[in-house]
Amino acid sequence: MKFVHIQHIIPIFQVSEVIAEIWYQWRRQKLPLYLFLAMCFNLVVAPVVYAATSEQLSKSQAWGVGLLGVVTVGLSIYLFFVMFVPEKF
Repeated sequence: MKFVHIQHIIPIFQVSEVIAEIWYQWRRQKLPLYLFLAMCFNLVVAPVVYAATSEQLSKSQAWGVGLLGVVTVGLSIYLFFVMFVPEKF
């Protein structure tokens, strides 16, 4: 069995260009990153909500309640900063 090195398939400069493009897009667009982090945080919150309700809610309802809680806390923090540091906004 013959192994093919990645250098023969994709030139290294193309890989670095792709990484640079991803980095640039990530720096420009923060919303997808924030949504991803909120969903990851909800992976921790949803089971806690599910356990706290003694299985009265389904898992999808617990996921929704957890996501609603994360959004509510996020908006509260945002509005707190808008009220007390308005010159930044």
